[in-house]
Amino acid sequence: MTRAIFITATGTDAGKTYISALIVKKMRELGYNCGYFKPALSGAEIVDGKIIPGDCNYVLKQAGITAPPENYVSYIFKAAVSPHLASEIENNPIKIEKIKADFARIKKEFDYIVVEGAGGIVCPFNLGKEKLMLPDVVKTLGLDVIIVASASLGTINSTVLTAEYAKQQSINVKGIILNQYDEKDLMQKDNKIQIEKLTGIKVIAAVKTGSSDIEDLSEIFKEV
Repeated sequence: MTRAIFITATGTDAGKTYISALIVKKMRELGYNCGYFKPALSGAEIVDGKIIPGDCNYVLKQAGITAPPENYVSYIFKAAVSPHLASEIENNPIKIEKIKADFARIKKEFDYIVVEGAGGIVCPFNLGKEKLMLPDVVKTLGLDVIIVASASLGTINSTVLTAEYAKQQSINVKGIILNQYDEKDLMQKDNKIQIEKLTGIKVIAAVKTGSSDIEDLSEIFKEV
């Protein structure tokens, strides 16, 4: 039996990788065999002539997983652009069959898996003959999602829009995580309250800037 959760966000810089690393790390500290998977990664690093999937490498190091990061990413692109464009530039179209196969392989290694998306929830993976959007990946893998959002000004708009789009796509949102949260900031405290009211979705964690810990979120994982 494997349980997994998909991490999406209100935008590219909301902190998906940072939050993913905190969750995997926390789960492993609690004794769960938790791993990580990223279907597509753009903007990979080049170190000594070798392409390194930076996001995945960061998560594994933070979580204490000693394994080659490329084992946990289906598509790795050098260009720091949307996955659909990066795949066109490198002539390597993203296909759902490979993502499904890699997920099935990784499920054999871990009991819990954090799957990290790319960009926001409206992220194109393939806009060619085989159109593939991020929600298609989420639904194909049969996952629920967590929305990562900034706690700062403007987050009510972006978070509500993301949550509503997920609902329109018949994707179940298990919770919202506010990143870079300052509990002393009146506006941010109000953002948290209003997001819950407007979306009907609970803010399951509010992570302070630079935090190395997060709540026990083991209950959010769905059996797949």
